[in-house]
Amino acid sequence: MSQILLVEDSQAEAEKLTRYLQKQRLSVLRVTSGEEAELRLRQEKPALILLDVILPGQSGFELCRKLKENPETQKIPVVICSTKDKEIDKTWANMSGADAYITKPVNEATLQQTINQFIG
Repeated sequence: MSQILLVEDSQAEAEKLTRYLQKQRLSVLRVTSGEEAELRLRQEKPALILLDVILPGQSGFELCRKLKENPETQKIPVVICSTKDKEIDKTWANMSGADAYITKPVNEATLQQTINQFIG
């Protein structure tokens, strides 16, 4: 079973995304901040990271950039999942090294299709 690291500080959003992911038979590790994600990634190597942009402490963009610069984590696909839906936000995600970008509210089919691109 593939494991997803979900970095999301909204309890309601995290629960909804977890349900969607579990329907795809994915195991979900949930954390609420970039710092917590970095700690978890020292112990676990998920198949994919689903990352919010607006987080306490460092932003999702900052975390994504760090992950893509680190040889230990740079090959893990990062999907940004955010309420920010302007082109500039997508550009920032791209510049940060994100592999994909989906907007909230998340469409379950879009999430499934996006994840399947990386972990089929």
